[in-house]
Amino acid sequence: MNVALDMQLALGTATGIGEYASGLAAALRDSGVHVTELSEPKLDPWRFDRRVAWDQVVLPQRARTSGADVLHCTSGTMPMRAGMPTVVTVHDVAWLKVQHHTRPYARYYFGAFALQRYKRADAVIVDSAFSKDELLGVGAIDPAKIEIVFPGVASDYCALTLQEPQPFVLVPGTVEARKNLAVLIRALPHLPGVRIVSTGPFTPYRDECEALARDLGVSDRIDFRGYVSRDALLQLYASCSLVAVPSRYEGFGYAAAQALCAGVPVIAARTSSLPEVVDGAAPLVDPEDESVWASAMQAVLHDPQSARERAQAVKANAQSRFSWQASADAAIRVYARAIA
Repeated sequence: MNVALDMQLALGTATGIGEYASGLAAALRDSGVHVTELSEPKLDPWRFDRRVAWDQVVLPQRARTSGADVLHCTSGTMPMRAGMPTVVTVHDVAWLKVQHHTRPYARYYFGAFALQRYKRADAVIVDSAFSKDELLGVGAIDPAKIEIVFPGVASDYCALTLQEPQPFVLVPGTVEARKNLAVLIRALPHLPGVRIVSTGPFTPYRDECEALARDLGVSDRIDFRGYVSRDALLQLYASCSLVAVPSRYEGFGYAAAQALCAGVPVIAARTSSLPEVVDGAAPLVDPEDESVWASAMQAVLHDPQSARERAQAVKANAQSRFSWQASADAAIRVYARAIA
């Protein structure tokens, strides 16, 4: 089997989707699949016009000339006409549900326009049962062609050597409204001496968070790192007291899965896909209640070693659930159906 894989969002400042595409490519090769990686560094994937040019013009051209049996669009968008069997991964339908503050043309392209393309795909992969339900709720898509396939977590998280926990809370992910960093900032006055380290690209939501921190007098305890290198991020996972995932909306929740596989304490919001990802292995908290967040974080920070021991106890199960090999095996079965 020869699979053409859309790797455009693995370029540059790759976030969760880039992690997904890179991990899947490696796991497919380990399973004996011939993978043709498709990307174009000259087209910035974070510029809207460049992204559309890639999706609708360059990607289908490259896929058709690659000799591949199937095209896998890994980034939640796909061409109007691919000219070959096509699988698309729909990570979430956030553009139709929670991205109302964004530009109308972006909401249309990543929302309603993308939804119409999904109906024409030969098969659809979703990251969670939550995302499947969300997708079925917004469009008339045949449930028979939707397959739930958990993404894997990379081996460097699974093999991470933890260090003495430091009094900071790691919050990985793009600084955007749905990630809900503000609830942790509101909790910070109740946690003397504790810092928040935020890693991920900025959006205008960062300005809101900084203004809130100034109003609460905690600006000096919030470190906005922006996008950091992989080595730097792994170092933060290894040395933090806990990972916090307060998102209101996640199609999967990579930060929670990575923390579980690394054996790092994690607290997540009781919403969207996060209960499914955590699966009883970590505390779940109301995403809007800062007092509950403060109490939950204080419980970990008061005795970080015990929290580490509990996290280590569930690590093996998490690594089994989020295995890239299992993810690749499931994807191969989807490809075979799409080709047939």
